[in-house]
Amino acid sequence: MGYRGILERIRRAVERTDYLTPTSHIADPRQQEALADLAALMRTPGFDASDGISLVREAHRDGRLDRVKMLSALGVIAASPQVRDYAEAFRLASQQELAALDLGGDGLDANLASAYRHRGVVSYLMGHYEVALESFTAALERERTAENLGNVLCALVHEDPESAAELLRDVRDGFPTEIRTALEERVREDGDLKALRNVLAE
Repeated sequence: MGYRGILERIRRAVERTDYLTPTSHIADPRQQEALADLAALMRTPGFDASDGISLVREAHRDGRLDRVKMLSALGVIAASPQVRDYAEAFRLASQQELAALDLGGDGLDANLASAYRHRGVVSYLMGHYEVALESFTAALERERTAENLGNVLCALVHEDPESAAELLRDVRDGFPTEIRTALEERVREDGDLKALRNVLAE
């Protein structure tokens, strides 16, 4: 799909009103706890990826992470600055997508969005911003959250800064307060979005 087609998909996605707030799609508390444990471990100085992998696989064996979340967590480790194994991260994203389809259910859209998001992150880290934009757009279409919208902005600002600024203005003009606030906070804190900070002053 061409770049203009991707822009149209973004516009259609953001025009929908059924955005999820940060607390409206919380997963099983046991899964949240297991993922929080991994996040804390990855923040420790000298993080060893093998320790993270062991923690994730043990949580899956104990039933605290389903297969989709396990593959997602392993993908985060693979793409992390300490590892940078992008081939493995892509492989895990593909496995995660298949696992999401196998699992199905009410969480299908969120689980597919997570797999698309992982692909987008790896493409972004490799400098392929238009490819990342397509993946992030697919994630946004499946799960309309501030996180996914922020990822779209990160990729879009590299390809078309004016369109990114226009999208941010649209969000600030008419989106739910929680979505708008979360996105504005990310723009202030995320170095990849610093080109959009002038919009916040308008």
